[in-house]
Amino acid sequence: MESQVQPKLIIHGGAGSSLHGKGGLEAVRRSLYTVVEEVYALLLSGATASEAVLQGCQMLEDNPRFNAGTGSVLQSDGQIRMSASLMDGALGRFSGVINISRVKNPIELAQFLQNSPDRVLSDFGSAELAREMQIPSYNALTDLRLQEWIQERQDNFKSTMAGVVAEPELLETSNAGRGTIGVVALDASGRLAAGTSTGGKGFERIGRVSDSAMPAGNYATCNAGVSCTGIGEDIIDECLAARIVVRVTDGMSLKDAMQRSLGEAHQNKRDLGAIALDASGAIAWGKTSEILLAAYHDGEKIGDTLEWNDSELTGYC
Repeated sequence: MESQVQPKLIIHGGAGSSLHGKGGLEAVRRSLYTVVEEVYALLLSGATASEAVLQGCQMLEDNPRFNAGTGSVLQSDGQIRMSASLMDGALGRFSGVINISRVKNPIELAQFLQNSPDRVLSDFGSAELAREMQIPSYNALTDLRLQEWIQERQDNFKSTMAGVVAEPELLETSNAGRGTIGVVALDASGRLAAGTSTGGKGFERIGRVSDSAMPAGNYATCNAGVSCTGIGEDIIDECLAARIVVRVTDGMSLKDAMQRSLGEAHQNKRDLGAIALDASGAIAWGKTSEILLAAYHDGEKIGDTLEWNDSELTGYC
């Protein structure tokens, strides 16, 4: 019989430079806490880490506030292309979809591919899989994201990316953040899983691929799990998620692995964030951006990183 451990959970909704006042902060906090409460209850009921990650990612994809699923940003041609991946740490198995359009929950396709011999599919293959799964066509466009794109088009796409959080006041700003959603879970049997989903940077060249469907941005083993957010190219250059997990696997504590990896990213002037769990139940997070939109359940209470703006690159509990 498997020994029972205390489930743990951490989620994120992106990283960026500002939430523009307490109103925006509280709205994001409510959104994140709703997900943490429901997914943690699922873990307590006996769900596996992968099932919890799937549920958490679906809820975050369905929230138009975040840049994944409904509320995804538009690319330079005005189209939405989303990417998502799931990694089951117990199985050591990664799966994902890249630049898929017109589905509600890209993470569902990533989960389906867990049991496929071909586990990462790009745009055409992902679309064909959605048809095979009989997933109904879905328009993820929101009015706020359309306004954001129209405003940016009028300005000849001077911004390199869209806002991390879809709020009316953020349409008045540029470069407000980097949007991705992610979930890392430890279940009662000690299994770890990580999932990440995104609409991309926004305004990017057609065909650009994010880190979210790569081990650079989403990785888990039986030792640790990590989901990243930020500028995908920076995360890829650091191979951040895999780097942190490998360090834990090689014997470093999660706290030290996060500190060293984020320190290196900071030295390299990267713009990113990460959330992580290890098999012992340790929770860690890090950022080189100003804010990280993350919340967690440590087994006793819910906490978040929304007002964590000190000089430390990493946090731990």
